Amino acid sequence: MKNILLTIAYDGSRFHGWQRQPEDVTVQGYLEQTFSRLFGRQILLNGTSRTDAGVHALGQRASFRADISIPTDRLARVMNNALCGREEGSFALAPVRILEAKEMEEDFHARFDSKGKKYIYRISLSDQPDIFRRNYVYFPMHRGFQGPLDPEAMQEAAAMLIGTHDFKSFESSGGTPRESTVRTIFDAGVRRAGESADAAKAGARDDELLFEVSGDGFLYNMVRILTGTLVEIGAGRRDPEDMRRIIESKDRRMAGHTAPPYGLYLAEVYYGTSPLWGYQT
Repeated sequence: MKNILLTIAYDGSRFHGWQRQPEDVTVQGYLEQTFSRLFGRQILLNGTSRTDAGVHALGQRASFRADISIPTDRLARVMNNALCGREEGSFALAPVRILEAKEMEEDFHARFDSKGKKYIYRISLSDQPDIFRRNYVYFPMHRGFQGPLDPEAMQEAAAMLIGTHDFKSFESSGGTPRESTVRTIFDAGVRRAGESADAAKAGARDDELLFEVSGDGFLYNMVRILTGTLVEIGAGRRDPEDMRRIIESKDRRMAGHTAPPYGLYLAEVYYGTSPLWGYQT
């Protein structure tokens, strides 16, 4: 019996989120169906993040246990061939790709052993919406925000997120109730795409800002509400110092709008500890 950890990238625009649902197409369900047919037995995945409908992933992680004979170093290729085989057309690519398959210790669990995550949110600075990017980047000026965003003001506000705080102001109702809304943010910043090492990985263009945030955990819609608040600060509707007051208020009504899901990417999942920064993939 092997315990396999998968690193997964996916285009979330055609899925109703990660978590399997009885009547909707989800990433977890799509993968489980494909791999169950491939291996001739039921495959159940344990994912680290229940991304919402429309949210993408550059480095989702999921583990599963199965008695399979395929060598682990060939597993990703075999799985990707099976995924592409579900699509129409000889040269079609699947909306999901297995980046890596790795055999783990018997007691490893992708979700419960996770120490943190990193998210990236893409924000366009253009006043002209691009229909070919409509499912992958947020166009605030198409949503009524006038004038260019101020990246420096947004960065000033984002820096206030770093540390351990009660982020109740940035939690939407409707998610699974949490025992605590206290989270630790390792790093947070708003950078022009040309200044980010992850820009190419996220498919970002030069006319975009990236909100990059990593932490030990995130509340329901937390990154999207943080993004909406930062956009309002960048548009001059709020002062950067408002971010501190919003955190202290612990009141969702004090924070900004919830940015749309399609600009959000789960970038990395952290497991091991590192003396340099705290966590590594």
